[in-house]
Parts: sequence; structure tokens; C-alpha cells
Amino acid sequence: MPHNTTDTGTPERIFIKGNEAIAHGALAAGCRCYFGYPITPQNDIPEMMSYALPDAGGEFVQAESEVASANMLLGAAAAGIRALTSSSSPGISLMQEAISYMAGSELPGVIVNMNRGGPGLGDIGPSQGDYFQSVKGGGHGDYKLLVLAPATCQECYDMMVQAFDLAFKYRNPVMVLGDAIVGQMKEPVTPWKPAAVEGTEAADWRLEGAKGRKPRLLKSLFLEDGALAGQNRHLQAKYAAMQAEAKAESFLTEDAELIVVAYGSIGRIAKSAIRKLRGQGHKVGLVRPQTLFPFPGPLLRGLAEQGKRFLTIEHNCGQMVEDVRLSIRGIVDSAFYGHMPGEMPGSDDFLAPILDAMGGK
Repeated sequence: MPHNTTDTGTPERIFIKGNEAIAHGALAAGCRCYFGYPITPQNDIPEMMSYALPDAGGEFVQAESEVASANMLLGAAAAGIRALTSSSSPGISLMQEAISYMAGSELPGVIVNMNRGGPGLGDIGPSQGDYFQSVKGGGHGDYKLLVLAPATCQECYDMMVQAFDLAFKYRNPVMVLGDAIVGQMKEPVTPWKPAAVEGTEAADWRLEGAKGRKPRLLKSLFLEDGALAGQNRHLQAKYAAMQAEAKAESFLTEDAELIVVAYGSIGRIAKSAIRKLRGQGHKVGLVRPQTLFPFPGPLLRGLAEQGKRFLTIEHNCGQMVEDVRLSIRGIVDSAFYGHMPGEMPGSDDFLAPILDAMGGK
């Protein structure tokens, strides 16, 4: 369990998969309901939650479909419960209607997507092809999810705790976007115990029976004249406030001539390539967005104003690069290298694209 310690009272390191770290982090964060449906490569998450969550006093439900899973998440969120669902790419596509309803109703919940190859059924290997779906709102209407992108098993744990806190802070769904590399690799993780969840969380809006008070209404339907416009203005102001949560790792950017921008597992692989090139005297650095929405655009713009050049590397055909270019528009452009889904990248695959972006140095 996540809270084990040694005899000295220090946290005990455990050697687990990224998917297992997701489950451990959710339990530590006070998750008490899980709803899901099997799909590779995220199946370790429901497998672990199926036996660990009841032991923690929670409820595990293997739903009949991803559609049902997402609507069960909506129901638990309306009751103010810390609840989770997880899936991989095609399954997340099936959840989009319920996710839009949750955003419109301002309901907190956490969705994990261990991104696999696509389009269509694709394969069960790694990909970053779900970036647009995740950060632009994959369902109908104008809405945003907070999107966190782990690159290590430790971040899988840490970001799950953060995800539940952010979901209730903003009353908004939060997505943790990984991939088959992050989910299936094994690393040491140091669990830690966050502050206990107070019973008063969501006490002013959750549905719990109206005895002794007026009924409450949670909805995403606004039919009165001007009501929907007002709701959308409110939501857009909330999304703007989320910009305060933007985070990124900066690696060797101070003297870098070229900034590589990459997230998740690709950011980690790119970091290895950058270390090799630094050893050869090439001044290249890395910005690894840890939040994809809100995007760390001000950080990139500040680097662009210093005269840096940019290369965006993704495991897709070109998605995050659009946000990079929007962040630095009017100053400089970003080159792009996309490693095709269906091919497993290594750090040597990124050496030539980085050197090309540096002008063939």
C-alpha cells in the first residue's frame, strides 16, 4: 500500500510499473470509487484497483463499457466522491460525451489515458496521438480539461495526487495523459502521504439528500435566454485562472542555442539525446511540459525572446507543435520532428533531427 515506511520512519521505495504507480497515487489521494473497462496497455490500473480499493474502503466496478464507466464517474463526482476512470485511446474516445457533460456541470473527476497507437484500433504500443483530443476538448462544446503528462513512474504517483486536488479545486475533470512506455516501464517509486481529505470537501455543492435544506441542481443544460452564454463566460474565466497551474521541466536551457520541446516519455528520451550532444559540445536544452493544459507558453516565449531556436519532438504527426508555435509566434518558429506511432523511439533517433535543427552543426 502507498503509505508503507521503514523502521526509521522514512518512506519505503517500491519497484513498480507506471500503471501501478497511478493506482498507488490514486489511493493515496483518497480515491474511493473506480469505474473502468479493460483495454491494453492500461490494464494494470483496474487490476490493482480491483483488489486494493475495497481494502481501502472504496468501491470497484468493472463497467459494461467505457461509455458506462465515464457516466458512472459523472455520478460519483456529483456526490462529491473522489473517483477515477482509466482507459487507452479508443476507450477514451467513447468517454467524450460524459466528459463534456462533466465539464459543463462543473464536476471533478480524474481520467487516465495511457495513449496507444492510432488512428482506429492502431496497436498497443506507445503513441502521443491523443494530444489534440486531450488538450483541445475531445467532446462537444467549448471546454477544457486540466491535462498532466508524467514522464516517470514517480511522476505517475505524484501527478495522481495533484490531479485529484486540482479536480476539486477547479470543479473540473482532470486528465493524466501517459502512454504505453510510461505505463509499462518499472522504476523505484517513493510513496508519500498527502494531507488527509476533509469530509467538508464539496460540502457546499455535492448531492447528498436535501433534508433540512433547499435542493441542489447540477446540470449542463441552460435553456433560459442568456443562461448558456453566462455559463460559458464563467467557464472561460475559470480556464484562464488555471494558467497559474502551468508547469514544465527546464533542462540546460540557460546557455542553449536550441530548445527541444517534448513531453512525457518522448521528453525523457529527448533528454538522453541532449546529454549525448552536450558531451559533444552542442548547446542544446530541453523544456518538458508537465502540464499540457495549461500549456507553459510564457516560459517558451521568454526563451524565444532570448534568441533561442526551437525544435518540437513528438510521437505523432504533429500536434503539440501547434501550441509551441502559438507560444512563440511573432518571434521565431519551431522546427518539428515526428516519430511515427508504431515505431519505438530511442535517444539515437533524435540525434540527427536535433543536429539538423541546429543548422547541421
